[in-house]
Formats: sequence, C-alpha cells, structure tokens
Amino acid sequence: MTVALRWQLLALSLLFGVLLWLLAPVLTPFAIAATFAYLFDPLVARLQRLRLGRGVAAAIVFLTLTLLLILVLLWLIPYLQYQVATFIRRLPDWIAWLQTDAVPWLNAKFYLALEMPDTQQLAAVLQQHWKEAGGLAATLLASVSKSGFALVTWCVHVLIVPVAFFYLLRDWRRMIACLHDLLPRSIEPVAVRLARESDETLGGFLRGQLSVMIVLGVMYAVGLFALGLDVGPLIGIIAGLISFVPYLGAITGVLMGTIAALVQYHDWIHVIGVLIVFGVGHLIEGYVLVPRLVGEKIGLHPLAVIFAILAGGELFGFLGVLLALPIASVAMVLLRYAHERYRASELYGSGRAETTALAETPPHDP
Repeated sequence: MTVALRWQLLALSLLFGVLLWLLAPVLTPFAIAATFAYLFDPLVARLQRLRLGRGVAAAIVFLTLTLLLILVLLWLIPYLQYQVATFIRRLPDWIAWLQTDAVPWLNAKFYLALEMPDTQQLAAVLQQHWKEAGGLAATLLASVSKSGFALVTWCVHVLIVPVAFFYLLRDWRRMIACLHDLLPRSIEPVAVRLARESDETLGGFLRGQLSVMIVLGVMYAVGLFALGLDVGPLIGIIAGLISFVPYLGAITGVLMGTIAALVQYHDWIHVIGVLIVFGVGHLIEGYVLVPRLVGEKIGLHPLAVIFAILAGGELFGFLGVLLALPIASVAMVLLRYAHERYRASELYGSGRAETTALAETPPHDP
C-alpha cells in the first residue's frame, strides 16, 4: 500500500466519522434495520437453497418476523408491565427484610457494622411515579409527545425501520457485492480476509449470544414461575438478558431470586429451588448452549463488549450503541492482524534473533 493510498483511506475514514456524527438521528432507523437484516440474512440464504427467489425468501422471513412481533406486543409487553408493577409493589417488603433480617444477621455473623440507608422513601417514590406514569407505554408516549414535531419524527422512524429492513434484507448480498467491487485492487485481498473474519466474529457473537440470552431467560423465567415466585419471570428475564457477561446473569438471578423467595415464603425450601434453577441453567449454558450456539472463535471479551456499548452511546447516542458491536468486532480483527504483521516484521524478528544470540552466547569467565 502506497503512502498516498494510506492518506486517502485515512481521509475517507475521518469523513465517514464526521458524517456519522452529523447524521446520527437520521441514520438510527436505518442502523436498526441493517442490524436485523444482517442477523436474518443467513435464514434468507437457507430459503434460497430451497430454490426460492431472494425476494420471495425475504418476504417470507419478513412476514414471519412481523407476525411474531405482533404476538410479542400483544402478550409479552403487558405481562412484563404487570411483572414490573408487582416488583414495585413488593419492593418495600424486600427493603424491610433487608433491614430487619439480612443486615442484622450479617452484622452478628461477621462482626460488621453495616447500616441500611433510608430506602423506604425511595420505594415510595418509585411506587408513586409508577402509578402516575400508568406503565411503560404511558411513559414512552409521554416522552415522545412533548411536541407535535417530535411525535411525527418518532412515528416516521418507526415506519422506516420495517420498510428499510425488508429492502436491506432483499438486497443485502447485492450491496455486499457492490462494496466489494469498490475496494481498491491493491488492498482487496487483505480487506476481504479481514471483512470475512469480522463477519465471523460479529455474526457468531450476535446470533449465538442472543440465542443463549433468550434461551436462558426463558429457562430461568419458567423455572422461577414454577416455584411460585410472584416476580420470578421478571427475575429470569433480567438474568437472561445480562448473561452475556459470564456469571453476572446467574449471580444476579440467584441474589434476586433468594431475596424474593425468603420475603414471599420465609423458608429455605424455595431458596434451594432457586439455586437448583440457576445451577441447572448454568450447567446447560456452559456445556450445551455456549459450545453449540456461540463457539470458541468469537474473540469479543465481555468487558470489551460493555466498553464498546458505553463508549458508542457516549459518542453517538443510540446510533453509537447500535454500531458499537460491529466496530468492536472490526477493531478486534484489526488488532489481531496488526499483531500478526508485527510478529512477521523485521522489528520483531531482529529483536528475537538478538535475544536468541545473547542466550546462546557462553558466559565469559573472568
């Protein structure tokens, strides 16, 4: 790669970053649609192997996902709203248990001097605001309807997402081919290799980890619901959603489930049931779900994922959150490539040769 080409690529990258920052509000629905198109492109490709046209296969996937989304909106969201309301109603009981039972026991057992803050007022405020808001839907509508223009903009973005998703899903392979043709021929082999590795990293993480999160969330929710916990499904869903960080989902679920069981039933039988639910789920995650759905070639460390999401949100808002994982996966591939080039460089080789020569030189006897 010549020096001029490197400067041109750097200038294009800077221009792309500036445009991304300026057009972030406009690009957000297209980024959401592109994420879904990327996730479900392999499913369309499988349908194409059944001798279906790309347009027909994309239409089948689009209609199926639309039907599933409608069912989720009609059933899951009201149920989650009920679960959150139940949790808010139970929160004072949790706080009272911590103040009267948990903290005194810890202080006596481990000779501590823990003190609970005045959290009863916090629980009352949460309950009051939840009742005033009327639920998640009312809060969302209130936030987007502060002005007529904001409401219209929000509705337009919502309508753009499914339309853009369908067309991106239908033309995804064609757009990838166009981008491939635009690559400078001098960097085309390396760029294609890095793009393929980035696709394997990002696609494996997104599709695999999302599948693991959904399966774990359903398993935990069903298990805690079978135990009879009032907020068991909500705890299970929360534990599943944060399970992309190893052990965090299970630990959070165990702590919340234990408190819920003790507050609701005041016995250790249900606590043991909670431990069994999360113990079995953790074993299934480690020995079945992760090896089969995620694999061992992802390369995205959980801390890198968290940092990328937070940094993207801070720099570009919601659009940055959507683009955080693609950029992180590309960065990881570029870092591995840079490390590979460094190991093959004269700088690394010469240093290694000098070290080997010094190690093989016999000591000089005085």
